[in-house]
Formats: sequence, structure tokens, C-alpha cells
Amino acid sequence: MSLALIDPSDPPERQRDKLLEIVRALMARVERTTDDGGAAYAQFQRAAMLEDQVRERTADLQRTLELLNLSNERLAEATRAAEEARQNLANAIETVQEGFALFDADDVLVLCNSRFGMHMLDIQEHLKPGLSFGGYIDRVSRSRYLALPEAETPEDWAVRRKRRHYDRHSIFNVRLIWDRWLQVSEHRTADGGTVILQTDVTDLIRIERLERGKMLDDQARVIRATLDHINQGVCIFDAEGRLVGWNQRLGSLLAIPMNRFRLGVSFGYLLERFAHEISFGEGMDAAHLEAWVQARHERAPLSFELRRHDELILDVFAQEMPDRGFVMSFTDVTAERAAIEALSRANETLEARVMERTLELEDALGHAERANASRSRFVAAASHDLLQPLSAAKLFIATIGDEAVAPESREALTKAQKALDSVEGILGALLDISKLESGRAAVSIQPVRLDRLMAQLSDEFAPIAAARGLRLTVLPSSAVVASDPTYLRRILQNLIGNAIRYTAKGRVLVGARMTAGMVRLEVWDTGPGIAEADQEAIFKEFHRLDAPASPAEGMGLGLAIVERACGLLGHPLGLRSEIGRGTCFMLQVPRAESAPAPSVPDASAVRAQAKVAVQDKIAFLVENDDDLRQAMGLLLEKWGVSVLDAPSGEEALALIEEIGILPDFFLVDQQLGAGMTGVEFIRTMRDRHGPVPACIVTAARRPEVAALCAETGIRLIQKPIDARVLEEFLRAL
Repeated sequence: MSLALIDPSDPPERQRDKLLEIVRALMARVERTTDDGGAAYAQFQRAAMLEDQVRERTADLQRTLELLNLSNERLAEATRAAEEARQNLANAIETVQEGFALFDADDVLVLCNSRFGMHMLDIQEHLKPGLSFGGYIDRVSRSRYLALPEAETPEDWAVRRKRRHYDRHSIFNVRLIWDRWLQVSEHRTADGGTVILQTDVTDLIRIERLERGKMLDDQARVIRATLDHINQGVCIFDAEGRLVGWNQRLGSLLAIPMNRFRLGVSFGYLLERFAHEISFGEGMDAAHLEAWVQARHERAPLSFELRRHDELILDVFAQEMPDRGFVMSFTDVTAERAAIEALSRANETLEARVMERTLELEDALGHAERANASRSRFVAAASHDLLQPLSAAKLFIATIGDEAVAPESREALTKAQKALDSVEGILGALLDISKLESGRAAVSIQPVRLDRLMAQLSDEFAPIAAARGLRLTVLPSSAVVASDPTYLRRILQNLIGNAIRYTAKGRVLVGARMTAGMVRLEVWDTGPGIAEADQEAIFKEFHRLDAPASPAEGMGLGLAIVERACGLLGHPLGLRSEIGRGTCFMLQVPRAESAPAPSVPDASAVRAQAKVAVQDKIAFLVENDDDLRQAMGLLLEKWGVSVLDAPSGEEALALIEEIGILPDFFLVDQQLGAGMTGVEFIRTMRDRHGPVPACIVTAARRPEVAALCAETGIRLIQKPIDARVLEEFLRAL
């Protein structure tokens, strides 16, 4: 309770005096009180303890008092420093040669120097701390020293000035009476206050005005000199349509003396004075031009033609200027128009000649197209006519068994067989190139297994390469590609055949590389290489590089067929070659999903199975070529087949009806002369006797023939007839 008697707000001296008074009162009470049970002594102890606490409290208060005195000294020192800094700031601001004022974040004037507002004596007495920014602007707007812009009231000026106050930084000029100018710079401070600087720029503006006047005078002289030296006539009118400038070229173009031009004359007056000497071009007249000049809205540029009598043509261009005036330029285009007319006449003559030449070229193109079509038809027809006896020759040779040939004649028979194979290859190449050029080649894109294709190519070319002393390596591949199997095989056959033909020693390598979604088929050789200058020419028909001249070695059609077939299939074809080291041909083929393919039995087994399968069978040959019919008959009889034959479908139907025997299978030529075709004959037989095995044998390689056979379910064998293909057909029976 004694502690509660002390007021913390009292000074330390007062608190100490109170504590001493309390101590004395307690001691006196102890001395007056007697207690047999020792209570007096306990009170004495409490008084002693209380005295110790009072002593500690007094010491704390003493230290606090010392700290307070030190703080007061530092505060007084800081106050003196702030006042000194404020005085230094005021002195520094006063030394500034410009008017300076500082407004706080509440837009209240904090301080300003004596130069602030010195150009407006009627507001200086109000420029004291505490003045609001709005009040300052209101007094400035009503100052008699302010020169307001024309048609602007003090209230309008004050609103516009206050609007600028919202910008973070702004600099602008204020015009005063007596042609004096102030530049006002207003900037925001970091705490949201505003600093305003006023600079007298009267001398600068007067100097600038003087320099601008000199510059305008110089520009006027330059413009005048320029106008007088340009090759165009120019005249300038002000916003009221009065003439304010022109050049000498204008008078010479219009053949008008310069003294007839004078400043201030109106455009309408000039137009009226010269109306009898000029005429307007198409789309323009005097009323239209006058309306454009008098228009009060924004005028679009105007261009028209003006003629003076029949001897001068002027191209006129009129355009509005920023001050609502306009300028007109006159360009002499008489020579240009004459040149255009002459060019137009020459162009008409040229167009007639071009048309005449175009017609001649069209006739020549028609002749060329007809000649090309005739050539394609001739190649197809000639190939067809040649395939007939070729098939007969091959079949006759096939009927000759090894046991019937003397050893000394066997070599000649083998050479004859090779010669016929060469003729067959040449005819096949001619037919291929003819179809590819005519665009009649049809492709069937399907999955093709490269392992089977590579094995067949290896079996086909290994003996040929060995005979030439070359090593042929065909790398196996399990990839499946999307392509036409016939054309893909023909492409690789031609590339491998070319590599073997042109390689004198070394090896030929065939392989496939896997890339992203593609398979790159490559054929490498160690031949002489192909020069870069010849790498484009080798794909031309009948073009051969240092190859043997014998037709048995080819006619230079292989690579032409490869290029066209790759283009037809969409397989990019590439070539890389180095002279003396060899060549690599490559083509990109897209990959396909793997698909099962039937196995290919051994050729000797096929032949044996075919002979057993057709033993004692009856075959009917319908062929209008006597030699081919006889050759096929001999071959079939050699295999143990009984043969009936007829040269036409009509005779074959009659013979069957006459003998009353239905053959086991039919081999029918598609082109039987003027009567029915082979397919029509087979359809008739099936209509009369039900489904009978039949095969169309033809030299026609048109896609529609293959499509017709596929639609009817008839097997198709192309001429010249390969005995192995015929054996496969018989085995299938």
C-alpha cells in the first residue's frame, strides 16, 4: 500500500521525498508499538526490507532522471540542428536564381523563396506557408499580370492549370503582360509533395522568335528558288482561296504572262479568266473543281487532267495544307501521253503477233502430243506383236529337253534362250517407259516384305554377278514397307543390274537402313563412279555411260524407268558417287505394319508337283497365233497334258459342242481377232457349263484388262509366257 502512495507522474525528487516520509512514519509506529509475541520485531523487519526496496527504487529513479536529462539535451541539440538545417535550406533556396516553392502532400505551401511570384506583384503578399495550391492557382488566374489566351476566362485557365497538377512531371510556358514569359516546371516529390520552379525565359523566347523569323525568311527564299527551278508549275492558295504564291514554270505551261498573276486574287476569278483556254479531262469539270475548293470539310487529294487547246496535256494534282489552304501542281505529260499512245499501238501489234505465234505453238504442241501418243500406241502395238512370236520361241525352246539336245548344240540353245530373255527385257522396258510416260500406269500400294524380296533378288542376280567375277552381297532385312511390289521389284532389279553391268571388279552391296518411319534401300557398287556433270543425264532414255554397245547389255532405259517409277510411287530417289571409288543409289520407302505372306516353295518341287497335278488332264488352247498355239501345245503335251485347240472363241465353242467333252482347264488369248474376246469366251463357257478353271494369256498390259480379269475371277498371265509361271498355274489346279 505504501507503493501505491507514490504517483509515477511525480518528478523523481518528489517521489524520493514521499518515500523518506513513509519510512519515518513507519519507524515511529514501530517504536510506539509493543508486542510480547514479537510482532513489533516483524514489523521492523518489514520496514527494513521496505527501506531497501525504496532505496533500490530511488536508485532506479535517479538513473532514469539522468537518462531523461541526457535525452532532453540530445533533443535540444537535434532541434537546434533541424532549425539550422531549415535555415540553411531557406538560405540555399533564396540563392536560387529561379522562383521556388514547396507544397506538402496535402497541397499546402511549406516554403518559397522571394523570387517565387515576383513577376506578379499583386499575389506576392499572399504567398505564405499554409496557402493551399488551389488558392494559389485562383489568385494567379486573376492576376492582372497574366496574359490569358484569346477567348479564355480566368476560370478556364485555372481549370486547365489544375489539370496539369495531376501530372507527375510537367513543364509549360505562361505568357505575362508586356510580352514576358515564364517557364513553369512542376515535379512530384517522394512523399507526395510538389516542387514548383519558375524561370524567366523571355529573352530565350525573343531570341528564338527572331531566329525563327530569320529561318522562315531563309526558307521562303529557298522555297522560292526551288519552285522556280522545278519542272512543274505550282500555285498556292490560302484558306480563303486567295492566291499567295506561284512559280515561273506555271506561266510558261499555261502560256500566261506573269503580270496576270497577282497576290490575293481568288481561285474562282482565275478559273473564270482561263476557262476559254483550257479543257478538263474525263471525270472533271469546272463546277466539280470549284466545289472542292469551297468545301468546308476535310478535302481529299484531287488528281485530274487538263488540256490547253490541243497542244498541251497537263497532269494536275491538288492537295489540302494544314492551314486549310491548298497547293496545286501542274506537270507536262504531253510527251508521255504520246509515248503511251505509241506504245499502245505497238502493244496491239505485238499482241497480234503473240496471238499468231501462240496459235502456231499450239498447233506444234498438238502435233507433238499426237506424235507422242502415236509413238506410245506404236510401242504398245509393236511390243504386243513382238511378244506373240517371242512367246512361241521361248515355249518351243522350253519343249526341247536336255536329253534331246546334242552336247555341241546345248551351248547354242543356251545362247538362244539368253537372247530371247534379252529381247523380252528390252520389250518389257519399252512397255514400262511407255506406260510411265503416258500416265496410264496403275499402282497398288500394299505391305511388302523385304526379306522375301531381297532373297529373290539375290537368287536372280547372284549367278550374273559371279559370271562377271563380282561379289554380290544382299543384306537380309525383316522390315515391311508400303509400296507396289511389282514396281519396287522392278526398281531394285534395274539398280542392281546397272551396278553389275558397270562394275568391272569388286563387289555390289544391297541393303536397307532404318530411319524414322522410313526404310532407305541402298545399292552400292565399286564401279568407275559418275561425274557430277553426268548425274542428271543418266536418267534420260537411251543414255549410257561407257557401257557396251550390245543390245543384250540394255538400251539405257533402266534408270529412266527407275526415276519415273519412284516418282509414281512417291519414293524419293537419291544418288551419291565418287569418281574411281563407286556409286550408291538410294530410295526412301515408308514403313508398313508387318503382314504374313505365303511361303514360296522350291522351283523344282513346283515343277514336279505341276507335272503330277496335270497328268492325264485335258487342256483347251484358244489362241489366234498358230505358232504360239503350236508351241504351247507341244509344251503341255510334254508335261503329259492332252491338248485341244482353236483359233477363235466361236470355233472353240463349236468344237466343244461337237465332241461333247468339257476340258479340265482353258488357256485363252484375250485378243482373238474380230470375234469375241478371251474374257467373253470364258464367261460364255461358265454360263453354259458352270465354273471351269481358266486363264487369260495376253500381251496387253493395260490396267483395264487386269481389272476385268480380277473382277471376273480369272487368272492372268502376261506374254511372253514364262514356262515357270505356266507351271505354277498348273500346280494350282
